[in-house]
Amino acid sequence: MKVVVQVPCLNEEATLGLVLDSIPRKINGVDEIITLVIDDGSTDKTVEVARNHGVKHFVHHTRNQGLGRSFHDGVMKALELGADIVINTDGDNQYPQDRIGDLVQPILKGDADIVIADRQTHTIEHFSAIKKLLQKFGSAVVSKAAGTKLPDAASGFRAYNRDSLIRINTITRFSYCTETIIQAGNKGLHITSIPVETNPKLRESRLFKSTAEHVRKSAITIIRAYIMYKPYIIFGWMGAILFGIGLIPFARFVFFSLEDGTTRGHIQSLLVGSLLMISAFLCLALNIIADLIRINRVLIEDNLEQTKRQRFKG
Repeated sequence: MKVVVQVPCLNEEATLGLVLDSIPRKINGVDEIITLVIDDGSTDKTVEVARNHGVKHFVHHTRNQGLGRSFHDGVMKALELGADIVINTDGDNQYPQDRIGDLVQPILKGDADIVIADRQTHTIEHFSAIKKLLQKFGSAVVSKAAGTKLPDAASGFRAYNRDSLIRINTITRFSYCTETIIQAGNKGLHITSIPVETNPKLRESRLFKSTAEHVRKSAITIIRAYIMYKPYIIFGWMGAILFGIGLIPFARFVFFSLEDGTTRGHIQSLLVGSLLMISAFLCLALNIIADLIRINRVLIEDNLEQTKRQRFKG
């Protein structure tokens, strides 16, 4: 059993040493632990620090390409190294790497495909009240979209078994966290979580500049990932709602026309109702098109899965 611990880094020379020193050297049930550093265009001594701590495996980006791309490239490299389990942590030492042994246990026992560390965000002192509320709400939305129940969907400290990584295909370059959960849930993979306590904060997040930006980008990622797998729910409900609202001005037009004995003065209701009905019809058309695209995506992903299995079978 081989475990690859991947550490995405962007100018982490000050904290990377702490991360690498706290990664366990032995785990019960694991034969080999490999550390993989993804250098996402660092301009400091991140790579030098990693080499000085004995890291031999790297993925290098000549310029910053984002956390999502770093995760994708790290996974490809880990699978090439023959990983049975891939652990993802961060280079800022936010996560307790000494809990990696606990993180892999549900996978080793065959109880889960993916294990996500629950940071227990309600206990993190430097998180504001609004941020705690948004984390809770966001996790509930992601859990609903994935058909699972996770208390901390945004946590980047997680473990994936080999099969889950072969079946999941990340697209977004902002953050892989929510997208992989939604994909995994809709592919029938079992996801669970374990509670952990995070390390003291050493620096501000570089993933986003503000909470508003994080919410906006996360919302786009969630909606796009959800539409990929269940477009009929999004467009179906939109069409049904527009159709229902469109009946109101039509009913108003008929009522006043019968009451007054003339249609004069009530044409605006007819126009509004017509626009809403056309919008409902467009939603129906989009629903059909999106569902055909979904079917095509499933077929392509099945083919991609077989390609990956052939590529990484060794």
